[in-house]
Amino acid sequence: MRGVIVDCALYRQGRRAERPQDFSAALREARSSSDTFLWLGMHEPTEAEFDKVTRAFGLHPLAVEDSLHAHQRPKLEVYADSLFLVLKPVGYDEASGRLSTGELMLFVGDSFVLTVRHGEANPLGSVRGRLEKEPEVLRHGPTAVMYAVSDTVVDHYLEVAAALHTDLDELEAAVFAKDARLGKGTATRIYEFKRRALEFRRATMPLTDPVTRLTGASLPFVHKDARLFFRDVADHLSRVNEQVESIDRLLTDILSAYLAQMGVRQNDDMRKISAWAAMFAVPTAIAGVYGMNFDHMPELHWVWGYPATLLLMVTVCVVLFRVFKRRDWF
Repeated sequence: MRGVIVDCALYRQGRRAERPQDFSAALREARSSSDTFLWLGMHEPTEAEFDKVTRAFGLHPLAVEDSLHAHQRPKLEVYADSLFLVLKPVGYDEASGRLSTGELMLFVGDSFVLTVRHGEANPLGSVRGRLEKEPEVLRHGPTAVMYAVSDTVVDHYLEVAAALHTDLDELEAAVFAKDARLGKGTATRIYEFKRRALEFRRATMPLTDPVTRLTGASLPFVHKDARLFFRDVADHLSRVNEQVESIDRLLTDILSAYLAQMGVRQNDDMRKISAWAAMFAVPTAIAGVYGMNFDHMPELHWVWGYPATLLLMVTVCVVLFRVFKRRDWF
């Protein structure tokens, strides 16, 4: 259980008080004081490990089921004893072009915050450290933690979107370069990038409704002074979604342009093949005629017949080559 619990601390008047040995006793202490709350962080707990926490905090079974089984969409659920918020942190490795998504569940109650993390992306370490340096923010209780975590996740979306835009500019330059060698590898890169953009979109777009609801006045366990801060998160999220839409549109345009380029190049190749076939058809036809076993044929017994025939073949091929060259078939 100790390895599953990443951190557990009581915060009194915005300052970290202690790391309790028993979170159940710490929760009772937090509920007995209006200026104290408990923040418990867990990483990928099993059902048996999470059962003790569920009983102590009195969490709703449906929220517990969602927190144990990952692959949830970003959402906000309101229960009698807590709020349940699902976020999807995103990480992007620019060197490998790998986009990784995690899942972060927050239970926010009257005197506690419970965070359950799945996956590699982890914004919580920096959030906890930053908040502990700002006791005036932590005085607002569990709502401050929910705001700080949401704000960090969304701000990191902006960084990921900027990195994706940079890589997309490089992909666009590669596709439209004059000496670009378009082939199967280029199509694979475009589709892989489109898949990354779609995965990023799945993390950002569904979060719009939960953040908008957090700016309203009807949610329990949300401090009234926090609504303005959640509006700032909503504004940043709208910027992220606009960039995601821009990336998706640009990818579609790049893919369409790539397919058009491939079609043009295929037409060019077919014209070259047709031109070469026409040039080879003339000497083949002449040779075929003179290869027939007839006695009465033009210039059959002429001394210069053989060289003249070869010259005729070369002349016709040169004329055809100049005609095709002038029409830019070569």
